[in-house]
Amino acid sequence: MLVAATGCTRIPRGQTAVDRVDVTGNAHIDDGDIEDKIATSATTKFMGVFRGVVYDYSLYDRHVLAYDLARVERYYRARGWYEAHARAGRVIDTGDHHVRVEIFVDEGQPVIVRGIHWNLDAPISPKEDAAMKRAQRLALPEGKPLQEDQIEDARKAVTRVLEDHGYAKATVKLHADVDLVTHAAIVQADIHVAEKCVIGPIRIEGLGTLPERAVRRDIELDPGEPFSRQKLEDAERRLVDRGVVTSANIEPDLEGAPHGIAPLVAKLQPSRLREVSFGGGFEVDALKTDIHAKAAWQDRNFLGDLRRFSVDFTPGIVLYPTRISHFAAPTDLLPEEKLRLELRQPGFIERRTEAFIRPELNTWPVLIRETFIENEPVIGYIEAKTSEGVERTFWRKIITATLSHSLQYEWPFAYKGTLDPTLTPLLISYVELRTSFDFRNNRVHPRKGVYLADDLQVAGLGGQPQDVRVNPEIRGYVPAGKRVTFAARASVGFDFPFNYGVGTDTRDVQIVFFRGFFSGGPSQNRGYPPRGIGPQGDVALFNPLVNQCLASQANQNQCAVPLGGLSLWEANVETRVKIAGPFSGVVFCDAADVAAEKLTLRFDRPHLSCGLGARYDTPVGPIRADVGYRIPGVQVFSGPQEYVPELIPGVPITISLGLGEAF
Repeated sequence: MLVAATGCTRIPRGQTAVDRVDVTGNAHIDDGDIEDKIATSATTKFMGVFRGVVYDYSLYDRHVLAYDLARVERYYRARGWYEAHARAGRVIDTGDHHVRVEIFVDEGQPVIVRGIHWNLDAPISPKEDAAMKRAQRLALPEGKPLQEDQIEDARKAVTRVLEDHGYAKATVKLHADVDLVTHAAIVQADIHVAEKCVIGPIRIEGLGTLPERAVRRDIELDPGEPFSRQKLEDAERRLVDRGVVTSANIEPDLEGAPHGIAPLVAKLQPSRLREVSFGGGFEVDALKTDIHAKAAWQDRNFLGDLRRFSVDFTPGIVLYPTRISHFAAPTDLLPEEKLRLELRQPGFIERRTEAFIRPELNTWPVLIRETFIENEPVIGYIEAKTSEGVERTFWRKIITATLSHSLQYEWPFAYKGTLDPTLTPLLISYVELRTSFDFRNNRVHPRKGVYLADDLQVAGLGGQPQDVRVNPEIRGYVPAGKRVTFAARASVGFDFPFNYGVGTDTRDVQIVFFRGFFSGGPSQNRGYPPRGIGPQGDVALFNPLVNQCLASQANQNQCAVPLGGLSLWEANVETRVKIAGPFSGVVFCDAADVAAEKLTLRFDRPHLSCGLGARYDTPVGPIRADVGYRIPGVQVFSGPQEYVPELIPGVPITISLGLGEAF
């Protein structure tokens, strides 16, 4: 039935299918590298088992195989083995029009790079000479086999060093003199240094409707400053990151250029400045199920000057009380929404600083406990918030600093039932400094590098809470093969309150809900629901039927709700494996703890969970699904003070869905 549904293929009459291709004698080059270079290949198996299902048979052709042997020898020559020979040792008939092909390789001895002869037509400084030779050694190391692509890599690397030191007109030629008797190669480097240059006039092509003054401001290149290839690439990156161009290419225009001057030409491909998008989705987790729509509008040249203005609106409905642990038909539809506007002004005070203002209006139900109680009241919040501040980048956008002030008003109301009479609106005002150091090779799909960040908040300039809150974080990524990446993250958080604490008082519980630390959920600890790790308590603020719950539950700590804490630590490790196309998988372990006390890191309460995840890559980031299993023996549930998550179904796991990597 499966074969019929997926489709079968047949071996054409009079032809033979290749079941396997084996390469022997290749001690220095992998089988996979050789097989990638030849046309004769083994038939792909569907699901690793079935031949001729979904995938066509790979057919044997002796003429193609003869060309393949020449390709193998050419590939070896390009890798430094000039005397390598390849021959088809055997074509073995395995029956029923199937064969197995064996290719034998006699590698011989490689040609080794024995030295570099430098021929410069003008002197350069010792520092420049050392940088040039260091770049050559990295791209074309001596004492190793001579590889053709490394010669070109070395030429580009040396040219790049000279251009970064101001030699805009430098030219580099590299060629190798090979002696097959001694199996040695001497590389000749002929370098025309020319003079150092400064940036000359800048001509911009392809502006379209873009304002030229604003584009020149974002390029950040001024005539008269020293020429550097790195500066040109940084300027290109800034323009593309701004989103107003799809591509930018800035090159020196040296034809007829005066002595010591490097005029520039910037060729731009403008993007669409205004965009409207619509979408939708759903979320199912341990706390709720919702469906939502999304509408967004953006103008990247709002009223000119490359000013950006955007509107994002996400209305939704929570299907209450449907959730993974209580998957029943909803009895109530709870409306929710997120509305966010943002205006960003580039070139504020100076050209690398952006000013922004970000008003928001959000409405959502407070669903923070898995246990469902019949006729339980549900409270929610209407949140009006505005943030304004400045953001500046440093050192090729590796360092980012954002200084802002936020004012938020939280107004509680009852979706159903009666609101606790002691619950009153809350006004929060705080100054925030966010800093980050991003040394990753890619921000969406990092494979290597380090990311450091810190969030410092000081509340009390108006509003009710008064505190200092700090939350540093570090992430690291290491490639462990072509398809495997090892990733790790660690974070701590400390809250120093001056006029509140963790407890069951209505005022303090509400403040800690917005200012304290929680852990759990798809981006923190995937074995727990959101806010599932940390101090818990039986309070009527978020659980008005607490007495009814305590009377009906055999395990009374299921009636507790998260209170939050003042100290946090988190650690995450995962191995990411690229499977095929947009699909990938992860194996992860998460640990975390939240303590009610200040400056208290309880590493003896790891709340360790491990599990598996799947990813499907999209233009906006990977869609992910994770299943986290709480490891027995390393969980700490101490009565009503810590919460025991629901079992799904009868197993200590939590299932989560999300967009984007966990970290």
